Amino acid sequence: SADKDIKKSKKKNATVCGYPISIFFIVVNEFCERFSYYGMRAVLVLYFKYFLRWDDDFATTIYHTFVALCYLTPILGAIVADSWLGKFKTIVYLSIVYTLGQVVMAISAIHDMIDKNMDGTPDNMTLHVALSMVGLILIALGTGGIKPCVAAFGGDQFQEHQEKQRSTFFSIFYLSINAGSLLSTIITPILRAQECGIHTQQKCYSLAFGVPAALMVVALIVFIVGSGMYTKTAPQGNILVKVCKCIGFAIKNRFRHRGSEYPKRTHWMDWAEEKYNKLLIAQVKMVVRVLFLYIPLPMFWALFDQQGSRWTLQATTMDGNFGILTIQPDQMQTVNPILILVFVPFVDSVIYPLIAKCKLNFTPLKRMTVGMFLAALAFVAAALVQIQIDKTLPQFPSSTVGQAKFINMINRPLDVEAGTNKFNLQPFTANEDYLNFDGPSELTLGPNATYPIRLVDGNRSTGVIVQDGAQPMPIWFMDINSKPEQGANAIRFLNGFSSVLNVTVGNLPFGDIGTNNMSNYVAVPQGLARFQIKNDGVQACNYDYNLGFGSSFTFIIPPTFTFGPECGKSIRPVIDINPNTIHMAWQIPQYFLITAGEVIFSVTGLEFAYSQAPSNMKSVLQAGWLLTVAVGNIIVLIVAEAATLSDQWAEYILFASLLLVVCVVFAVMAHFYTYIDPTKIEAQFAEKDPEDKEKEKRKSVEMTKKDLVEHCNEDRRSSDSSSDEEENKQTKI
Repeated sequence: SADKDIKKSKKKNATVCGYPISIFFIVVNEFCERFSYYGMRAVLVLYFKYFLRWDDDFATTIYHTFVALCYLTPILGAIVADSWLGKFKTIVYLSIVYTLGQVVMAISAIHDMIDKNMDGTPDNMTLHVALSMVGLILIALGTGGIKPCVAAFGGDQFQEHQEKQRSTFFSIFYLSINAGSLLSTIITPILRAQECGIHTQQKCYSLAFGVPAALMVVALIVFIVGSGMYTKTAPQGNILVKVCKCIGFAIKNRFRHRGSEYPKRTHWMDWAEEKYNKLLIAQVKMVVRVLFLYIPLPMFWALFDQQGSRWTLQATTMDGNFGILTIQPDQMQTVNPILILVFVPFVDSVIYPLIAKCKLNFTPLKRMTVGMFLAALAFVAAALVQIQIDKTLPQFPSSTVGQAKFINMINRPLDVEAGTNKFNLQPFTANEDYLNFDGPSELTLGPNATYPIRLVDGNRSTGVIVQDGAQPMPIWFMDINSKPEQGANAIRFLNGFSSVLNVTVGNLPFGDIGTNNMSNYVAVPQGLARFQIKNDGVQACNYDYNLGFGSSFTFIIPPTFTFGPECGKSIRPVIDINPNTIHMAWQIPQYFLITAGEVIFSVTGLEFAYSQAPSNMKSVLQAGWLLTVAVGNIIVLIVAEAATLSDQWAEYILFASLLLVVCVVFAVMAHFYTYIDPTKIEAQFAEKDPEDKEKEKRKSVEMTKKDLVEHCNEDRRSSDSSSDEEENKQTKI
């Protein structure tokens, strides 16, 4: 048994380059876990919009509800770890919950599961949504629950003389967080953009969620493998619970004695003196002062976390072609971690020293105010970009208006009168834009060729004009009435050829298209598209067209079409929806401003809180900080639902205005704040607190008793030893 204990001790104390081996398991675990979380979150809002078919507002609401839960559950995880299970067991158990949540999300994103009769029509969408919500709840519980435990558990692996190694560990630990989030934000959008499926091909969200699920399994296995090497501390009781009880007692005691003859107290926390010692009350006072300053902070996070929702949705209406590479809308989020890696050392080594040389008193609270102001400017920049995007978007019909355009498939110019609109159509062309019709109208194509225009309100249609005997006549087809999804291009073919044609692009089929008939729309990705047109499988024509983002085209195959080397020249493209023209690079200024604000606000905020908090209550302020993030996401839900603004740019301005107001309030609060030295206050009260002295006295008495017992035991052992020696002597005699 003693040998086993020695082996276990050696295993736990094993080091590499002065660092405990156990921390390598913790760092790898954190990298995989952050990859899993940020990878899943990067594509989440697009999954809601394009896979579950939710509108922008509802997708944003559910996204921010999920993020809020992720930042509420750390409080629960900290209480469970410190009061009952300990950090190791809490991490293991909640990581299992976390892994199950990721697996459920990956399963729920298998789109063939919800197809009906293999035609792509959603059938079991309720089951699909239910699985998604269960997965997200499990993930929120898991990631939030382990968030306050992993870093602290890593710190527990070091001994008191390893302060330098511990500091380096935390640097490596946070580097692993940024590395995991950066890589996952690049990789999972690429996985999402792939086409997959058994019966029908769709964007591969199951793969985008499946890889993070696999990384979470790896994270759990790696963490468990290192079990025998960890230093595990027993639960010591949660200081957060103790602080809450102290505050609760003070409030209850104050209201219990209101209007009574009790003497007034200097501070409302002094009403806890009947139950708690003065040192604890002094520590709680210091914490409460900082928590009071936290009240305006959620507004910053309300803006910051919209990078993953509103800003990602904004990017879907922009051009992501950067020449050497094409950026997916959800990949623009990588700008934030990349800029963080640049800004943090630059601000610390250049900006702050320059300000110090100018002898400006740039206190932590002033820095945080500047950070909030920069975040507000970021949303002003986002609003300006949105205004430019809105100018390029098509005007789709309202619920009381129908829209139509016309294509002339007759090999001669044609005078067209549609309602009050008169224009001339050349052969195999269309009028430039859709026309609006808010009631019954007539289409006149000649002296004896008048037809009623019957459109579906809120929809777009195309009238294809063909020769019917001696007179031209229209054939009506329904068009799409929204921007194509995820930056893809909605393409269809109109066949004016004398026989059935079969059209494909890559492995995507348009199917067989009859004469004077229109194919279904096919979503074709950005880039050079090579269409292949076949006639009864005998003749083939290759037609190349360079597509942008978010456009819709009708390609006309005219009656004069002939197969041959020059066959593609006779095909006429008709633009139904223009491609995105505002480049994603225009989002970089708003990312620049929000990241600069984050570096100044977030890093300084944590530094300020730690400098103003008692030594044993850092975790309380960490929990309060995470709570401000959760409340910030709840604010997004409230504002997005209550504002009901029709224009997205107006919502951006609203958020920027709210943050500017909060920024002014925070600046006033910061002006009246007095900085303190917690160690001096703690030392002062530690000397004066009679209860602590009484505790020390009791402890001294207990130690004295322990020494007396040990002394008696020593005498007994000595007496026993003497008896044994006497007995041995008698035996020898």
